[in-house]
This record gives sequence, structure tokens and C-alpha cells, in this order.
Amino acid sequence: MHPFLLALLGGALIGLAASALLLFHGRVAGVSNMLSGLLTRPAADGAWRGAFVAGLVLTGAVALMVAPQAFDELPVRALGPTALAGICVGYGARLGNGCTSGHGICGLARRSSRSLVAVLTFIATAAVTVYIANHLLGGLQ
Repeated sequence: MHPFLLALLGGALIGLAASALLLFHGRVAGVSNMLSGLLTRPAADGAWRGAFVAGLVLTGAVALMVAPQAFDELPVRALGPTALAGICVGYGARLGNGCTSGHGICGLARRSSRSLVAVLTFIATAAVTVYIANHLLGGLQ
């Protein structure tokens, strides 16, 4: 299947999952808040959170089994910078009161101006970070 069609299908499935979560549970599909709530909230709230997060992980595992060639050209980064990046993303998601999925998928769909500012900030920060990591720090291999 053509990569564009795969991306289109993936985007449609993400939109469908986010819409279903909002329609059936009244919740926004923000993965950082979902995972945080799974780790800190009572078990009664954990079933849908666990199912959604498990679906994300299982989908990646199935994709690896079905199309392993799609993972052949992924860049490998050192553990230290990768861990630091993860910590920064987690801190930023807390600071911004949401992550790229919550603001980018759900917030923009609801025409939230706060989400628009957040998404533009995410994109600008990512561009600057990639430039610094790849061009000023030598790629952090």
C-alpha cells in the first residue's frame, strides 16, 4: 500500500478513536493526561485509560510484526539524550496542560485557541531542538 494511503488510514483511525472516546466517555484523547491518570487515579477510572494506552502499545507491536521493514531506517540515538528528551517532553506536557495528542488532535478539532498556541509552540520548539541536536551538537549519536 502506498505510504500516503497508510498515513491517511492511520490519521483516520486516530480521529475515529479520539472521537469515540469523546462521544462515549466525554474525555479528550490526550495521551499524557491519560497515562498520568492511569498511574495516579482510582482503579474505577483506569479501565478505559488502560485500554486506550494498551491499544497504542499493541498497535505498534502489530505494526512491527506486519511491516518490519517500516522500522528499518529509524535513527538510533544514545540512551542519555533520549531519556533527557523524554523527561523534557513529560515536563512540557505538564507545563502546557496537555500533550501533542490532546492539543493537536482534540484541541484543534474543537477550535481551541489555547491549543493552537500550544501546537505552534510544540512545532517551533521541536524545530529548534532538531537543529541544535543535529547541527550544533553533531547529531548526538
